[in-house]
Amino acid sequence: MESIKLTSFSHGAGCGCKIAPKVLEEILHTNLALPDAKNLLVGNHSNDDAAVYDLGNGTALISTTDFFTPIVDDPFLFGKVAAANAISDVYAMGGKPLLAIAILGWPVEKIAATYAQRVVEGGRTSCMNAGIPLAGGHSIDSPEPIFGLAVTGIVPLENLKKNNTAKPEDLLLLTKPLGVGILTTAQKRGLLQEADRITLHQQLTQLNTIGEELGKINGVNAMTDVTGFGLMGHVLEMVGGSGCSAVIDYSQVPLIEGLQAYISQRISPDATSRNWNAYSSKVKFEGGVNVMEAFTVLPDPQTNGGLLISCAPDSLKEVQDLLQARGLGAFVNPIGKITAETAVPLLIRQ
Repeated sequence: MESIKLTSFSHGAGCGCKIAPKVLEEILHTNLALPDAKNLLVGNHSNDDAAVYDLGNGTALISTTDFFTPIVDDPFLFGKVAAANAISDVYAMGGKPLLAIAILGWPVEKIAATYAQRVVEGGRTSCMNAGIPLAGGHSIDSPEPIFGLAVTGIVPLENLKKNNTAKPEDLLLLTKPLGVGILTTAQKRGLLQEADRITLHQQLTQLNTIGEELGKINGVNAMTDVTGFGLMGHVLEMVGGSGCSAVIDYSQVPLIEGLQAYISQRISPDATSRNWNAYSSKVKFEGGVNVMEAFTVLPDPQTNGGLLISCAPDSLKEVQDLLQARGLGAFVNPIGKITAETAVPLLIRQ
């Protein structure tokens, strides 16, 4: 196969190609009187990761879809990353994925179908790693390469986790470091070091399987995965839906090792500024935070990012023990906490 760079065919990268928050809000606005769907536990009335439907037997069905343009150049890896990112939405609800359907857009006149086959094969591999079949799909001829999944999962009602049920005094934890958007931008510019490339690819393909186990912990009051709106955006979604505020201890926020070298070169995706413009009016800094660095890191769009966990203080040890047992011991320290609602939804302190 002739060597190609998939990212050269797309205007965005991974979750960084999401529509801006304010534009999305305008698109989703409706004046229709929607019918009452009493079994729909999670839907358009919240900004959660997936739709959830009560099956009436103590369990609920989880339905989600996620797709994007290439974030890496290798077709197989692109498919693997896109699939892992889509499946993450089920884990973020505390659920277990059951099956997936592929979504493929391909510029057939520009890129040979053999590359599309590798993309789908990468998606199939992530599905296999999650223990589910890639059971079918749909494809179109499109100007840019697009790939993702529609995923169906299931969750016992008592294990369902939403992103709008955080409580004051909850502690916040994050299961992956930030910086994916910065590294993928460096990659696109040909500035990414080889060691950092390996780290990036490992994080992009790591499944958030621990979400299903976190769902079984009663003291985990809310959960979401950090994706295209960055840590800043997803914390604000959590507190906004929960009627709370939050404090983030910036010094405790995990960053990908070596990230500062790229920040010092002012490398960041365009979506970072978009996210900052959407959320900065709701954020206040205090205590000597390096605002320039925080501006680059906190709104950085993540693809297949970590799980943001809001847990009661008396459940912290149970969550920490689980993280430690699953090889995530580097992420046992809280990065902040939920507070009662204040005039400033999100306070960033050193």
